[in-house]
Amino acid sequence: MIDEDIVQRIKVAGIFLLQVYKVTTGTMLSLFIPQSCQDVSLTNTTELGSRICSLQENYENADGYHQTVMYWNAFSFITFFTYYMIELRREEWAIKFLDIDNDKPDNSLKEIIVKEPKLDKKMDRLNLWYYRTLLFNCGVYGINLGLSAKLVKDGYHSSSTLSCFASFSLLVLMKLYNSLEVARQSVKNDKMMSAYMSEFVSFNVLDKDYVEAKQKELESGVSVEEVFVDVNDNAEEEEEELVVPEQP
Repeated sequence: MIDEDIVQRIKVAGIFLLQVYKVTTGTMLSLFIPQSCQDVSLTNTTELGSRICSLQENYENADGYHQTVMYWNAFSFITFFTYYMIELRREEWAIKFLDIDNDKPDNSLKEIIVKEPKLDKKMDRLNLWYYRTLLFNCGVYGINLGLSAKLVKDGYHSSSTLSCFASFSLLVLMKLYNSLEVARQSVKNDKMMSAYMSEFVSFNVLDKDYVEAKQKELESGVSVEEVFVDVNDNAEEEEEELVVPEQP
């Protein structure tokens, strides 16, 4: 049987790959938005004698403003990457040390985790870093949209220019809005909400593997980190020992 933590990690990885695509197109707008280029041959042109620029032409555009927007696009992409790394680190920590119990309320973790000061401090630190990095990223992306909007106006080709700008931007804005809600609720209510579940899920109990490792630490004096690494393997070995052979 596949461990639940592994299943959660696979889901997070799949969602992350999709997010990378959305963020790439949503931040590098100077590259991916259809823009107008003059067609000297007048082949496959509109009535204005222009065509849609290729990606290479957008990249090699030497116009000063276009270059400025492209550099800011790249900076916005880097800030997104940094924010995603913190978000993934936070999610990985939550999967490792916390769990989800549908029989308990979402805010039950607050009463449980105070008994684990190290975990409590780590959770608060991760939530705060996540929230602050996200706010900075939102500011950078807001400027990115403003600069790109003027680029769209100057390089307008057809309705596809506006539709691509709107769709690429909305995908990123929806992600930012959802992440902000997760971060704000987590910091305000001292909880650990997941940013990658299909529905916002709050980790509300300690992970059973961590609890078992903690108990073994108390009994044997071995550090919880060493026990936690091997706890899944030990659990599998114990299950094999408990198998009763069939009677002939």
